[in-house]
Amino acid sequence: MAQDIVPIELGLPQGDVVTLWAPRWREDGEEWEAFLGHEDDLYAFPDAAHLAAFVRTAEEHDLDDHPAWHVVPELPAEDLSPDEDHQYDLVGVPELVAEPMDTWTIGELADIVEIARSLADVCELDAVHDVLDAADGFAMLDQGTFAFSGKDGQRRWTDLCQVVVERWDEVLDAIDAVVTTPDVPADALATAETELAEALEADDEAADTAEAPEVDDIEEVEVGFWGEVGIDPILIITSTGEHYSLRCYLDDDPIFLGSGGKIDVFPSARALARFLADESAIEDTDLARVATWSQVVEKATAGELQVEVDSENTYVLTGLDADLGTGPSEVDPTQLDLAEELLMDAAAWAGDDTVEQALQPSERLGWLVSFVLRPNPNRLPPSAPFDAEVETWRKLVENLEARFRSH
Repeated sequence: MAQDIVPIELGLPQGDVVTLWAPRWREDGEEWEAFLGHEDDLYAFPDAAHLAAFVRTAEEHDLDDHPAWHVVPELPAEDLSPDEDHQYDLVGVPELVAEPMDTWTIGELADIVEIARSLADVCELDAVHDVLDAADGFAMLDQGTFAFSGKDGQRRWTDLCQVVVERWDEVLDAIDAVVTTPDVPADALATAETELAEALEADDEAADTAEAPEVDDIEEVEVGFWGEVGIDPILIITSTGEHYSLRCYLDDDPIFLGSGGKIDVFPSARALARFLADESAIEDTDLARVATWSQVVEKATAGELQVEVDSENTYVLTGLDADLGTGPSEVDPTQLDLAEELLMDAAAWAGDDTVEQALQPSERLGWLVSFVLRPNPNRLPPSAPFDAEVETWRKLVENLEARFRSH
């Protein structure tokens, strides 16, 4: 798809429709955002074939002065079919919030609310803003489950759900009211439909004739984009919330997204991806020294970057201090091992040796950590109380949090 113009699908009361969205871009010192439409109308179509027929023949609409528009009419119809990441089921929101509240529910709802706010901004739909401003939780979806944990978080989620139950139809009616489906030339539609049918047939044939991949090919598929570029998305969970960032190793030396000893962290994977799409914001990051960094930036600016964190790159620091205070038998070795790795990496990257010193086996905390991670039956176990060890551990975590540059 043309950079910064994205085909999207909207699930509305009238059915699923497709249109084009130009996320925020800067031109002549001003920031813009637009959808395919004209004046008060949002143009939307029943499928990608009708959309293709329109963009190839239309003479006037709100995207024709977008810097990348000249590419769009030349695209094959298949490229105008929205991918799964750009399908927004607005009509299904009441059913969505009725499901158990988890990372996936909140992530999907955050995407829908974001596109609803964009539609409200561009199409001047005050009714949509009124609904989305009626509960604090709508503005906190980017923070993930952390914003809805505890008593206050549960109250936010309950308030949000109540607004959806009572007022979501106002959002749907406001958006539905501005949707218009222009007529398209029959010959252009027939051409686009033929393209899509041929593309679908080719995909089916490729699936039928595909041979089992070689072992090397399987490994390459499993590695994925982040494995190919050698940079890992990471998630750090502390008492202050969820923090997403990036890290890699260059000649075994850790390098984080950030500079000057400060790690750039974000409350959600989506927020991190948006940051990476802003080339001016990431020019000075230490990761720019990595040869594959340009591939990450290119994918992000094209709106194609998916930030997914593997379990081995998820660092849960909450609760470890209390477990350490109880004694070695109460500590999860896997959780502690990952936490030690993160603390050591962040300090080494920042040129700070205090973590390495504190975790030396000759030190009280280091002895306790070593006993949990590298048990030796010939060594006496650490003895309680562990107040000093816990105090040192908390200080190390506080120092890590002080390195965060939150966005």
